Amino acid sequence: MLHRRLQELERSGDKIRVGLVGAGQMGEGLAVVLEQMAGIETTVVVDAAPGRAARAFASAGTSASDVVETDDPDRALAAMSDGRRVATSNVELAWCEPIDISVEATGVPEVGALVAKGAIEARKHVLQLNVETDATVGYVLRRMAEEAGVVYTLSGGDEPGAIMELYDFVTTLGLEVVSAGKGKNNRLDRTATADTVAETARERRMNPKMLASFVDGTKTMVEMTSLANGIGFTPDVRGMHGPPVTVDTIASTYIPSHHGGVLSGPGKVDYGRGVAPGVFVVFTTDHPKLIRDLGYLSMGPGPYYALYRPYHLANIETPISIVRAVLSQKTTLATDRPPTAETVAFAKRNLAAGDTVDDLGGYRVYGMIEKAELAARERFLPVGLAPGAVVTSPVRAGEPITHDDVELDEHSHIVSLRRLQDSLTGDLP
Repeated sequence: MLHRRLQELERSGDKIRVGLVGAGQMGEGLAVVLEQMAGIETTVVVDAAPGRAARAFASAGTSASDVVETDDPDRALAAMSDGRRVATSNVELAWCEPIDISVEATGVPEVGALVAKGAIEARKHVLQLNVETDATVGYVLRRMAEEAGVVYTLSGGDEPGAIMELYDFVTTLGLEVVSAGKGKNNRLDRTATADTVAETARERRMNPKMLASFVDGTKTMVEMTSLANGIGFTPDVRGMHGPPVTVDTIASTYIPSHHGGVLSGPGKVDYGRGVAPGVFVVFTTDHPKLIRDLGYLSMGPGPYYALYRPYHLANIETPISIVRAVLSQKTTLATDRPPTAETVAFAKRNLAAGDTVDDLGGYRVYGMIEKAELAARERFLPVGLAPGAVVTSPVRAGEPITHDDVELDEHSHIVSLRRLQDSLTGDLP
């Protein structure tokens, strides 16, 4: 049905116009997919690195004669009115008048906050691929989007959105979801840095900081934070359990301990080693007829059952969420209730007063998921606020960083949004 609607747009001479921020691995891949589709195009690509936005268009197969490289708004708007595309470092062009939806794909929390806020204020839909930002200020961004009459959503291509689709399926049928999670496809090393993963990053053609954020666990933590906040679940323990698991043991692992699992009770998010790149939900029912039917359908003896999806297609799958947001105002995943989870910053090495925290996937911090209530009570620093913070009190490696240990940049977009979010939830630091 979506394909038909896009074909109808194409035939009418209209298109969904996407403003993309970030032309790295995810952004470039998204531009390539959009170029294959009917009724939608990447109209603007924004990247701070010279030439990278234009290279993303070239990678997608867009004719060089159809791409204008400029940071000048007037020249850019004139190019778009002529049906041409714009490669730029001017981020505000990602939500200029012709754009229908802004997509943030940098993975930098501050940039994610800037883009989402700017797009929402311009009354543009927002597709957030920057889960680091969403895990930190997704609740307030969602509130702002609703007030502006636009959609703010995560992508079905990322694990949180893919899990949400399974969750929607199960809960719509009136069944109880006990737990939800994902596989982790990298070794866990909390001390990983861009240097220690550099060779692997080169082989995979990845940004080494991005790969380091996978290996040190931060990416998994923020992904499950966004999911938890979207469905009202919590982590069972700080950092989650992360047990070794197979597809066949999901339904016997992520269940309450009194039934042989690792959880203290239902309503938990977690991850597993051995089932990547898949996602899952575990559900239950006590109705005898449904138990018989599920057994007949080879779902196991019960009372717990797993739905496992063995893939998530990241940027390749993201256009589905984009199209649904624009054409149907449909949300894949967003936080519509006060957050239940938080990814908090931990020191990757000993931090001294005067140190400035670097980017995620860097040398000084990693993230750990925690219950939002406890994180607020203990004044733990959300990991998305850590980059750029100046350390005021020493923090030992492996210890959580609190608001009392740092001085934040009060001029940053993500800090100001977090201040607003905390005022809405009552969790003032």
